[in-house]
Amino acid sequence: MKIKVLLTSFDIWKPHHKSNSSDDLVGLIFVQKLTNYSLNFLRKLPVDAQLATKIVINKIEEIQPDLIVCCGMAEKREFLTIESQASCGEVVMRTSIDLAELVVGLDVTKISNDAGKFVCEGLYYSVLKYLDMSCFQSKCIFVHVPILTKDNRDKIVGDFRRILSYFSK
Repeated sequence: MKIKVLLTSFDIWKPHHKSNSSDDLVGLIFVQKLTNYSLNFLRKLPVDAQLATKIVINKIEEIQPDLIVCCGMAEKREFLTIESQASCGEVVMRTSIDLAELVVGLDVTKISNDAGKFVCEGLYYSVLKYLDMSCFQSKCIFVHVPILTKDNRDKIVGDFRRILSYFSK
């Protein structure tokens, strides 16, 4: 049975951005037509935590995915980074996935404990909290994506595909 995956990405938010690297990566996965998964895409989410959360939660309720992979842009990072947690005030929500095991063998992926204080953390926190309070058994991670270049693109896509394959075991 194919694992049902929801992949999300954000739209641009700064005038100098030509694209959002999270959407660039999700777009590269989209065109590969991977057949090991039932992939569902929410691309170019608005850069507004409340609105993005509403859209993502509505999609979760509609398709009931096994895995949610939210992606956001981290233009100052050099690696894919999988966020271990998100916070809102003093409340911290952590992914239930063993990230140390997940990143074994990945070339350009690291674990981060800082999802930032912008829309990415807001979305991740809200989705983790929603899943914690719901009856869904979905797993969720947030992946920050560096700017994709000709030098890192293939490695980033390769690691991202290996991240997906981890969940289809």
